[in-house]
Formats: sequence, structure tokens, C-alpha cells
Amino acid sequence: MRVAMSEDFAAATEGFRRELLAHCYRMVGSVDDAEDLVQEVYLRAWRGWGTFEGRASVRTWLYRIATNACLSALQHRDRRYLPSGLGAPGEDPHAPLEFAAPGTRWIQPIPADPADIVAERDNLRLALIVSLQHLPPQQRAVLVLREVLAFSASEVAEMLQLSVPAVKSSLQRARAKLAELESDRDKITEPSDARAQELLDAYLAAFENSDAAALEKVLRGDLVLELTPSRTWFAGLRTCLPCLTDYALGSPGEWRMFPTRANGQPAAAAYRRTGEGVHEAYGIAVLTLAEDGIARITVFGDPGLLPVFGFPTEVPAGR
Repeated sequence: MRVAMSEDFAAATEGFRRELLAHCYRMVGSVDDAEDLVQEVYLRAWRGWGTFEGRASVRTWLYRIATNACLSALQHRDRRYLPSGLGAPGEDPHAPLEFAAPGTRWIQPIPADPADIVAERDNLRLALIVSLQHLPPQQRAVLVLREVLAFSASEVAEMLQLSVPAVKSSLQRARAKLAELESDRDKITEPSDARAQELLDAYLAAFENSDAAALEKVLRGDLVLELTPSRTWFAGLRTCLPCLTDYALGSPGEWRMFPTRANGQPAAAAYRRTGEGVHEAYGIAVLTLAEDGIARITVFGDPGLLPVFGFPTEVPAGR
């Protein structure tokens, strides 16, 4: 009996695991936390499977469990940040990087499956994840459930134990806040896929060859550079390029870079050479691209992200 129940549960629920991970990630801004929450969701769902009456679809039922698990997790946690959320941009690109206070919670990137790139390109973008962090958790949940996942107001009300008017009011406030945040950002016209690939290839090659001139050619004049886990960030090529030259480029061969996708955006999996010639995992750099160049580089200096993106922790010399 229990084996049959397990088989029924797996057959009915496993197909939603990937989209539930994306949902939890939008809510909490961390791929590590999202993976933990999805495990919790499936544990709660398994425990409740015997009493599931089918009054809503399995998908709706799982999203109710997932959303409430996220809201519980967010109750006593500060929001997550990128460096641009912690203060003004730096003025001196030659000064030592200023590291954030212990316990600062950073937004993390999330891998993008090639099959999901088109569908997820807009609703997993880093800019959206950052904006969602500015919303109270309940408003965040309403916005994601209504605007991203297209649940009805009545379905959301039942999930969150709210009235339909409360859901509509919460959505209105969330939209207003996002519009306010969007007005503070320049609109960026996305490049064609071919141009995006060209820019990514040039970025990777510039780092691997330590070629500052080649790098400068693909950067916009209004480039923004963010460097977690420091709180330092720069705005404008005048400060961004010297910072990249001082702290990053190094000598030819110091970096190995591999193309990947994060948050539906082009990204680089970065490895830095050690004294023994081995290249060790450094982190993930997510690029925001425009037709005329790279508009934003968000560096997540966390070696632990490389395995999440399917990469090894080091690349031996010669590979």
C-alpha cells in the first residue's frame, strides 16, 4: 500500500520540481535556500498526500505549500542584497575593496536550463530578483503568483488565506513599487542572440588573454560593475575599467572562463590560477547585455556556485 502511494505521489508531483525551484528562488533570492525549501515542500506534500482531496489541481496545491513555506522562511530574515543596494558607487577604483559586514545576505544567481531560457528570460532576470527583495514577503508572493505564474485572484486568496480584495490591493501596491524601482533604471535594448554570443565570447577571451583593450571595446560607457562579497561597486567606465584592470585581469592564462547561463542571461563560470598551475573555482559573472555592449557585470565571488552550475571545483593544468 505504501509503495503504491509513493509511486502515485512521485508520478503526480515530480514534474513540478523544477518550476517550484524557480518559484522559491524568486521568493527568497537564493538558489541554496530555494533548493532546501523545495525539499521541505516535497516532505510536507508527502505527509499530506493521503488527505489530498483534489479540490484544486496538484500544481496549485504544491504552489500553496511552497509559497507558505517561503513566507515562513522569510519571517525573521533580512532581505538579500547586491552591492548597489548597500550604498553609493565607489569613486576610487584603485582603493582596496570594502567588504560587507559579516552576515550580509547576498542574492545568488540561478542556473538556466537551455530549454527554459526563452520562457524564463524575463521572470528570472537579476533585475527582477533584486526588485522583488524590496517588497514585503506577502506582496512578493501575490505579485509572483499573479503576474509570473498567472494564478487567479481567487486561487491566490485561497493559497494565502486572504480575501480577494486584499489580494488585489496587495498586487496594486507591489506593481506601484516595482514601477518606482524600474523608473530609476535605464531601459536596455537587448541584443540579438548572435550579438549576445559575440559579446560573451569577447568577454571570455579578454579575461583569458588579459587584454584590457579588447575588454574595453565590449563595455558600455555607463557600465555598472558589482563585486560580491565586497560591498564595492562602480558606475561608469571611468571607474569600472581601472577596477577590472587592477583587481581582475592579471596576466595571460590567469583565468579560465566557460560560458553558461544564469537567470536567463549570459554568464561566465570563472576559475583563477593558483601557484601550482591549477585553476580553482572563483565564481559566476552574470552579464546584462545591450546591442552596443555590456551594460552590467555582476560578479558573484562564491566558489560554491560552480557545482550548482554543473562545473567542477577546479580545472587541472592543461585541460
